[in-house]
Amino acid sequence: MNRIVLASMATLLSASVFAAPVTYKLDPSHTYPSFAADHMGGLSVWRGKFTATSGTVVYDKEAKSGSLDITVDMSSVDFGMLKLNEHAKSAEIFDVAKFPTATFSGKFTKFNGASPTEASGTFTLHGVSKPLTLTINSFLCKPNPMSKKEVCGADASATFNRSDFGVSFGDKYGFKQEVNLQIQVEGSPG
Repeated sequence: MNRIVLASMATLLSASVFAAPVTYKLDPSHTYPSFAADHMGGLSVWRGKFTATSGTVVYDKEAKSGSLDITVDMSSVDFGMLKLNEHAKSAEIFDVAKFPTATFSGKFTKFNGASPTEASGTFTLHGVSKPLTLTINSFLCKPNPMSKKEVCGADASATFNRSDFGVSFGDKYGFKQEVNLQIQVEGSPG
């Protein structure tokens, strides 16, 4: 009898050690990549966000691994100013007719305990793909108090030079080309 109990416990323990990765579908109503970019060479900072994002995150807490595949609808750009939104969509800036999406595909590369602190991968913007590393400033999984289902959320950031991606509008007026990303994201298994 003791052997059966011990065998059962060993099976349960080994199953938890080899827990399978979980795929989380991003919640578009809680995921907003936002950005800050220079206006007129230091005159001010323009901030905006994208309101339509989709994708998945695969997270294996036990193995300390995972991957991200994110797609941003570039026509969802929102500066809070209709005229600027339309200009950003034009061929002069994002050219959303030709390049309707931006994507990030990567893997978790650093962890603090079971929580990822960095993701490295490929960022594609304006038809140009380059390496990009996201710093994950916070990461937490817990039951949603309303739905009682698990949800994971994170806050991530990165900086890149937009002219490296062919989006150099304003450079002849002295606009700095650095863009600071701030990304809030939530997702649930699905």
